[in-house]
Formats: sequence, structure tokens, C-alpha cells
Amino acid sequence: MMMKKKNRTQEEETKSDHTELADNKEYTLSPEEQELSSQEESSPEQPAMEVKTGESPETDKFEKELKETVAKLAEMQDKYIRLSAEFDNYRKRTLREKIDISKYAGENLLLKIIPLMDDFERALKHMEEATDCTSMKSGIDLIYSKFSEFLKQNGVSEINALNSAFNVDIHEAVAKVPVDQEDKKGKVVDVVLKGYYIQDKVLRFSKVIVGE
Repeated sequence: MMMKKKNRTQEEETKSDHTELADNKEYTLSPEEQELSSQEESSPEQPAMEVKTGESPETDKFEKELKETVAKLAEMQDKYIRLSAEFDNYRKRTLREKIDISKYAGENLLLKIIPLMDDFERALKHMEEATDCTSMKSGIDLIYSKFSEFLKQNGVSEINALNSAFNVDIHEAVAKVPVDQEDKKGKVVDVVLKGYYIQDKVLRFSKVIVGE
């Protein structure tokens, strides 16, 4: 019994000695591990990648251009709104002026005719009391002269049709009559109703009788 205990103690001491030797024994690297370890030691330490938190110059330039574009767009929109309002006011004003012109176009003309009406009224009144036909005729001639002058001042002139060649552009034939003289054929032999120009345009055609 004593012998077995002693043998077990010796075995434990021997095992403990082997463990200490194993712990104190240096670990030998393989050639591949030695080369890899050498490369890691020789390579310089790589700096950590820096994360940029600020904005790049391109981004700042883009934002600046965007702000300028938005400002120009707002300015153009404001100008468009103002121009549209001005045009609408102009359209309404011109429409109102056109209505007034069409409504009162003959105002000045009629204002000039009124004095002639006054002359006719005085002539009619004098006609009831007058016994001298010569003075009446003179009064009517005076009114006629004033009225003729008024028409000339407003660009109205008479179309000379009598004894002229018939012209469909200014004459309107109401009848044809046979004539003895050869030179009167195709010409105006009588004027039923006078025609008038206004400036260079026919205001009213002359109603005439043409010889044939």
C-alpha cells in the first residue's frame, strides 16, 4: 500500500516536470508563417480613412447657382404678372374707347351741321312773313353755299357726270335713251341724282341716264 502511493507521487512529479518543460519550450514558426510575419512587420501602418463631413466646392457652387436661378425665376414671374395686368387694362381701355368712338363718331360732324339747321329754320320762319321772293331766293342760295362749303371742308366733292363717258365705277345707269348725235352715244346725257366723293373714294354713285 505504501509502495503504490509512492509510485503515484513519482508519476505526478514526472508529469509536472514535463508540463513545465513544455511551457518553457519556445514555439518554432514554419517558414510560411515566418515570411508572413516578416511582411506584416515591414509594411508601414496604413492611416485610417478620414470621413469628410463637410460639403465639397462643387456642391456649394451648385447650391449657389440654384439660388440664383430661383431668384431670377421669381423676378421673371413678377414681371409677367405685371405685364399681364397692364395688357388687360390696355385691352379694356381700348375696347371702351372703340365703343365710345362708334357711339359718338359723328359728334363733330353733326355739331358743324347744326348751324345750317338754324339757317333753314330762320328761312322757313321768314318765308311765312316775306312777300319778296327775291330776298327769299337770296337767303336759300346763301344756305346752299354754306352747306356746299361745309361738305368741301370735310372732304366731300361732287362727281362731275354730265356729258362724260359712262363709267360703272362712279356711275349708276337708271335708264338709256336714244340720241341723234353720234358723240353722245355711251355718254351721260342727264343726271337724276348727283354722286359724291369723300376724298378719293366714291361716297355715293351718280344716278344717270345714258345715251345710245
